[in-house]
Amino acid sequence: MTRSPNKLIPSTFSPAPSLSPDAAVGIVVHAELPVGVDACGYAVGVDGAIPDALGVDRAVLEQSGFEGRIGQTLVLPQSDGPVVVAVGVGDRTEQDAATLRNAAASFARSTSKFSRLALSLGDEFAIDAAEIGRAIAEGVLLARYRYTALQATQKDARLESLDIIVPDGSVADVSAGVRHGEHVARAANLARDLANTPPGYLTATDLGDFAAETGPDHDLEVEVSDLQQLIELGCGGLLGVNAGSTEEPRMIVLRYRPDGASGHLALVGKGITYDSGGISLKPSDPMHLAMKMDMAGAGAVLAAMTALSDLGCTTAVTAYLMCTDNMPSGSATKLGDVLTIRGGTTVEVKNTDAEGRLVMADALVLAREESPDAIVDIATLTGASLAALGHLTAALFGTDDGLVGQLQAAAIVTDESVWELPLERRYREQLDSDVADMSNMGGKWAGATIAALFLADFVGEVPWAHLDIAGTMQSEKDDFWRSKGATGFGTRLLIELALNFRAP
Repeated sequence: MTRSPNKLIPSTFSPAPSLSPDAAVGIVVHAELPVGVDACGYAVGVDGAIPDALGVDRAVLEQSGFEGRIGQTLVLPQSDGPVVVAVGVGDRTEQDAATLRNAAASFARSTSKFSRLALSLGDEFAIDAAEIGRAIAEGVLLARYRYTALQATQKDARLESLDIIVPDGSVADVSAGVRHGEHVARAANLARDLANTPPGYLTATDLGDFAAETGPDHDLEVEVSDLQQLIELGCGGLLGVNAGSTEEPRMIVLRYRPDGASGHLALVGKGITYDSGGISLKPSDPMHLAMKMDMAGAGAVLAAMTALSDLGCTTAVTAYLMCTDNMPSGSATKLGDVLTIRGGTTVEVKNTDAEGRLVMADALVLAREESPDAIVDIATLTGASLAALGHLTAALFGTDDGLVGQLQAAAIVTDESVWELPLERRYREQLDSDVADMSNMGGKWAGATIAALFLADFVGEVPWAHLDIAGTMQSEKDDFWRSKGATGFGTRLLIELALNFRAP
């Protein structure tokens, strides 16, 4: 299998210019406002003193509709010096990292025409200083993200620098938090770049090449399995989904092995670079257009892995990315065909658009064979999860309460919301088949649970959790730190999980 040549489409993926080394944003923490800033934001709560630098009192702000609530900003042009911006930070007694991240993101969006920003926080925050730095760095860097790789011109200025103004005694701790936030935001923006990239620019082969090229820079061992190697491994799920494509599949295995590892976590990501539905063709609607993002799970895992070494993670992590497109053709898997998953389980294909669970089954078996302390998979798996929880919350399933609890805790820290749904075993009979060990589809209802039950069959006794991010993979509008398009959801959550992982 070889690619059809197209001189208009590059053969390899490269991150958008915002991620290149020469485009890195310089974030520095100061005790005083430096010169040369284009715009400076000043934190304003719903009560309390108004910073003198704004040049107005609360009555004037309120006259303009600004009350200091989270998400509110008011730009105040000046006759000379930087533009000043009132930035709502809400009720200071109720502040946490999530609200501060949102406030920083709102400030970053309100100053999208400026390259050199500053944000003055005052001295009334009750949040840990390191958390302040982390939240601001993440909020600003995530909010200013744009996928611009294929645009000749950009409407927003490129962010060059951010100066954070805090009391002198907090500079060191806030700076430490900033460094953490920079690594996490960079990873999340990489995941966004991967998911936003059109399918002709990012094939399974391209993903494999990109991982092989960049992995060693982040202390990752990288193994990329091609078509013949996947045949030898018996990965019938991935091969069956790939059968209709002119592009070869790839399995990417990333290994992070710190000295004296405190545990071993396995991650599995669904990497369908474009999902047409196969023979069970999707309707041509906006959701079909978004199916270039059906590899968002694999993108989140790959991006998260690139941050572990920089953040000093002590957990050993092995990641499996199952990558192919899902296309209809004369060679495509047909309804009624039976695939043999790694390990020998046979699966009757009742719907070729339920392909993600097939490719992930192979990876779950491979992960189980290494006897990790836990397995977590992440996938844009079912429309049912979107219908149940919308665009802001991912569905969470699991076989171990401790592991589920760790994911819930990570979700709170990162503000990547999850909600546990029941792994109702009584529905398992819907996956029975008359001709194979099981089928890949159940009945009309509880689709997210049925898909999770399918995956659960392949993890054995290893503690396991599943994140269905079909709803959260993209945002239809700019929403605090969520930029329009791919959100990179799960990247920061998985990083937080790995950093604090405890064997169940």
